[in-house]
Amino acid sequence: MIVYLDASVVLRVLLRDGPALSVWGQWQAAYTSELLGVEARRTIDRLRLTAALDDAAVVAAVASLASVERGIQHISVSRPVLRRAAMPMGTVVKTLDAIHLASALLLRERQGIELTFATHDHQQATAAQALGFECIGV
Repeated sequence: MIVYLDASVVLRVLLRDGPALSVWGQWQAAYTSELLGVEARRTIDRLRLTAALDDAAVVAAVASLASVERGIQHISVSRPVLRRAAMPMGTVVKTLDAIHLASALLLRERQGIELTFATHDHQQATAAQALGFECIGV
């Protein structure tokens, strides 16, 4: 299986916030947007500032993120991705989610890769399914 990982899937693993994706690490290849690193680091920092994570937990989360990032192929937040993300979609899609969806769409279209879209966000899963992706994680 080739997966596209959205931030919710990675953050759940990093923060040990609920059960991890049942196929975590069992994929043939994994892709995500460069956006993932920004989302994850912003979340970790926000949790640090609100005292939801102590220093040791921050260090562990950042180290785990770096390890995860080394094992995932990243899709650039390029002009074509941003243009596709700005186009109308068939369901309600938030801005950062649109960038993830556009990244997965362009990867599928340009390289012919059949992706399984992994997310723990129900709204994101609905949008991904409307675009023809098989979804896991919800």
